[in-house]
Amino acid sequence: MTEDFGFPFGCVAAVAAVIVADLAGATGHPWYALVTLGAVVLSAAYRGSPAAATGVAVVAWALHTGFVLGRFGELTFDAPARLAALVFASALVTGTLAHAVSTSPSRVSTLQARQPTLQVREPTVGVREPTVRVREFAGRILRVP
Repeated sequence: MTEDFGFPFGCVAAVAAVIVADLAGATGHPWYALVTLGAVVLSAAYRGSPAAATGVAVVAWALHTGFVLGRFGELTFDAPARLAALVFASALVTGTLAHAVSTSPSRVSTLQARQPTLQVREPTVGVREPTVRVREFAGRILRVP
């Protein structure tokens, strides 16, 4: 996922996760949606920019409180909504820290040291110089009157 498309991909993934969790019975067991949406926020924080991942976490919280805890898209601000905000915030911090650790300078320097070397082969077929007859023929054909 590139930096530019982190937020749109994360929002689409969050909507898909809520649909899958709802089909699995998330209205009776809200932790289904917490797990799936937490995974979406975690992957968005690991693969995208911190700003895009924060936006995905907010959208995930709104989807969870609006369509899993409350069934008609109305946001709720009770204890389960606060727990969801805590889960998504911890997934956001964990993914951001994992991304920062995985792109640390020491890791990059070891990867650069392992770059393969390119072996160049010399051509095995020799190239012949054009003969005098070929040059004379080309000179007669290409001559402009």
